[in-house]
Amino acid sequence: METKIYNIEGKEAGNVTLPEAIFGLQWNADLVHQVVTSMQANARHSTAHTKGRGEVRGGGRKPWQQKGTGRARHGSSRSPIWKGGGVTHGPTKDKIYALKINRSMRQKALLVTLSRKYKDGEVIFVDSIALNAPKTATAKAMMLALGKHFSGLGKSKNAAYIALPDRNAHVLKSFANMGHVQAGSIADLNPVSVLAAKYLVIADPQAAFDTLSKKASGKSAEKAEPKAPKVKKEVRAKAAPKAKAAPKAKAKKAAK
Repeated sequence: METKIYNIEGKEAGNVTLPEAIFGLQWNADLVHQVVTSMQANARHSTAHTKGRGEVRGGGRKPWQQKGTGRARHGSSRSPIWKGGGVTHGPTKDKIYALKINRSMRQKALLVTLSRKYKDGEVIFVDSIALNAPKTATAKAMMLALGKHFSGLGKSKNAAYIALPDRNAHVLKSFANMGHVQAGSIADLNPVSVLAAKYLVIADPQAAFDTLSKKASGKSAEKAEPKAPKVKKEVRAKAAPKAKAAPKAKAKKAAK
């Protein structure tokens, strides 16, 4: 597979060959849905919280005596059935929404979304994005130049995600002032960020392919340190149980 590659001026700079293992996979809706919903749940914070009867201030004194008043018996004015009392079965900040995602599933979902994004014509390859200093005007000019070929870049929100080969502070600051564009490293790319934006702009495609190929092969970008081999403990063999001595025969009493 080959596709066009552009420069920051919006002009064609040649062609690039795309690896089949990254941009030629079939769509798997179930896998992508499971990974995306799990990542969104992991990013969710428990902010809603209601107080129970034990958390509401006051209510330590019994409202009235148990018997003799003719009224219903109560032990606290902070009971859920009282005005100003606690809330029954309300949301609490102790709830955990996190879900477990296997690394292989997350990596496969990223590659599937990249393949779908490319088939829909929503992946833009740029030869290089390098700035000597933070300059929003330069970043805006690049987006306007690419917008001549891709109309969706003019959206007011979630227009594009810029995937850089590394975290360049000048480039990140240049795009930070643009509310409809987000920028980040290709190593931090995930299915949520890919699907959230209309277009995915990949800078320095060859370096990006190297990083994504490691994910496709199941290897992380940084090699994990080898674990020290476990030392087997020597197990002493148990001694065989001693054979029980045969019971001595009782001497027969001599007959008188």
